[in-house]
Amino acid sequence: MKTSRFLAPILAAAAVLTANSHAEIIVKSGDKVAFLGDSITQAGWGNPKGYVRLVIAGLAANGVNAEAVPAGISGHKSNDMLGRLDRDVLSKKPQWMTLSCGVNDVWHGARGVALDDYKKNITAIVDKAKDAGVKVVVTTATVIHENLESPENQKLAAYNDFLRSLAAERKAPLADLNAMFHERIKAENKPGKNTVTSDGVHMNFEGDKIMARGVLKAFGCDDGQLKKADEAWAAMK
Repeated sequence: MKTSRFLAPILAAAAVLTANSHAEIIVKSGDKVAFLGDSITQAGWGNPKGYVRLVIAGLAANGVNAEAVPAGISGHKSNDMLGRLDRDVLSKKPQWMTLSCGVNDVWHGARGVALDDYKKNITAIVDKAKDAGVKVVVTTATVIHENLESPENQKLAAYNDFLRSLAAERKAPLADLNAMFHERIKAENKPGKNTVTSDGVHMNFEGDKIMARGVLKAFGCDDGQLKKADEAWAAMK
């Protein structure tokens, strides 16, 4: 069946429109994005190529000029973050907050936070933020050592399962960073070597890029928009 000469230009225009269209990014220009977390998030802002800065640069590459509110403090756990939520996040009146918490709750062992208490703390953080009008992106905790079978990573799995379920219950965007790190580490297949972290926990540039991609995907970026972010990151000094 031949395409009518009248229909052909319409189809061609539609194809061009489809090729040039992108998913809608839920963060808008002028929005403040708070990044609540521990030393990983602190370095994500303090490092010129840390994941917090990569997220902001990735948004800018796609025409969204957002402002970061850095709120990462080294060593902090869920109880610490709950205790300073008002001061470090809510008082800044952001539109968005990413929540990265769980590594220290497990990694600190006896000084960490048990799962039941972690659940209460994280739920309180998410609910207090939402009650204040702040939209929350929940991120799963990354890894504790690049040996995915380590006791710490095994224990961390239950914490991440809770984060996934809480995000679904609260209808909050989820950046499943843990799953992304597992996939990348398995693909690298270099036992005994750190490929995405500097020390098994804190990020190198590859790890920061994984984190930033996960957050950008949670914000609605599609593959084309992530490619623009990658290009912007490659140009960063």
